[in-house]
Amino acid sequence: MSSFSMRVSNFLAQGKALRYKMVLLIALMSVAIVPFVQASEGAAEGGHGPVTTFLWIAVILVFAKISGLVEKIGQPSVLGELVMGVILGNLALLGIHVFDPIMHDPIIAFLSELGVVILLFQIGLESNISEMKKVGAKAGAVAITGVVVPFVLGAYIVGPWLMPGLDSNAYLFLGAALTATSVGITARVFQELGKLKIKEAQIVLGAAVIDDVLGLIILAIVSAMATMGAVSLGVIGIIAAKAIGFLIGAIILGQLLAPYLGTAFSKIHAGVGMKFTFAVSFGLILAYLAAVFGLAAIVGAFAAGLILDPVHFKYFKDPKVVKDIKEAMADSKDEAMKAKLQRVMNKHSHSHIEDIVEPLALFLVPIFFVVTGMAVNLETLKDPKVVGVALAISVIAVLGKLVAGYAAGKGVNKMLIGFGMVPRGEVGLIFASIGKGIGVISDEVFSIIVIMVILTTLVTPPILAAMLKKMK
Repeated sequence: MSSFSMRVSNFLAQGKALRYKMVLLIALMSVAIVPFVQASEGAAEGGHGPVTTFLWIAVILVFAKISGLVEKIGQPSVLGELVMGVILGNLALLGIHVFDPIMHDPIIAFLSELGVVILLFQIGLESNISEMKKVGAKAGAVAITGVVVPFVLGAYIVGPWLMPGLDSNAYLFLGAALTATSVGITARVFQELGKLKIKEAQIVLGAAVIDDVLGLIILAIVSAMATMGAVSLGVIGIIAAKAIGFLIGAIILGQLLAPYLGTAFSKIHAGVGMKFTFAVSFGLILAYLAAVFGLAAIVGAFAAGLILDPVHFKYFKDPKVVKDIKEAMADSKDEAMKAKLQRVMNKHSHSHIEDIVEPLALFLVPIFFVVTGMAVNLETLKDPKVVGVALAISVIAVLGKLVAGYAAGKGVNKMLIGFGMVPRGEVGLIFASIGKGIGVISDEVFSIIVIMVILTTLVTPPILAAMLKKMK
């Protein structure tokens, strides 16, 4: 047997063993959790409602960590969290309804939304605005191509060809759903593999933000056309101006104000608690302002992280590890060792804000990915015709973003950029839900979009991980 065949056999054996372990763990936890759920429901009836939510948060976090077993076969943990969510959300198909209340818990829904906001804030902190400026033109070209090509293919070519006879607004919503990009999923893969600093990651992140702005403009226009029958150029101009104006204004004003705000907060108290409060509050305020301007909150959170630099925290106290190293090296006469320790101190000083935000992300981000997975309804796979059309639409969804990768030009891995833009995730589901809510798309079209979202969301992390591991 060749070495390649042996590697494939070992991979399949690991995957099979992993599946058995996950099924066994889910079954055992499902059985074990029943008495706790019954007890919590009894407590809730007695006026202690939040205790049930405490239990569900614990369940989500534990299952999210169990799903980390996928890392043993070389896959990013985000894939495990999404798959675990899909499993938990569809156990009702097997007659197991223990986890159904999670999807109807408003506190869980809020924590999930907060999770993706914190994730994008964290990604912004780890990114560098000067580096993103260098790839701005490439990111813009990728974003515009990644919106225009899928929209045209879905709304005017593939949609009418595969599903003839539908209302024109249904095709427009299909096209709009294909423009979406879920930056949280791709960003998490880059982050986990330590590749956030590479040029391709910067292009994908920048393109995803622009894509989000363009996608939301398209969604607003399509929704207006569906409800009002037509939309004027003036309305389109206002929507676009608000979106673009916020993004540019937030970055320019944020960079001007952040140093003064950092200095003011440090004068009140220079400790870690105030440093954390300043950073997270800054991110949440910009997330709120983005929503006020009609954008997704994640755009504001990402912009906030992008604006904040280590220099804005220079008047706060050093991390304890830096203080300890300074004391340890004070009496040293070894200049080479001092230089090495200085580099270590600089690293910890510059990344301290990311370090103190990370525990918050470890708590909230898995909730977002598990809940996103739970929103996927596998019952839509029952109709072979729907599945067939959905597979074709999914292929178009992938190809549309791969074409966008080639718009990045020379000197970068175009396929990596293209695949980085592929996952639709929660953004695609939001587009589909809005279309269904205003009665534009049928249950069949909704199911097709949902299957497309499932496939593009689940296939991207392993493909990205494999491509990133091959990079030097």
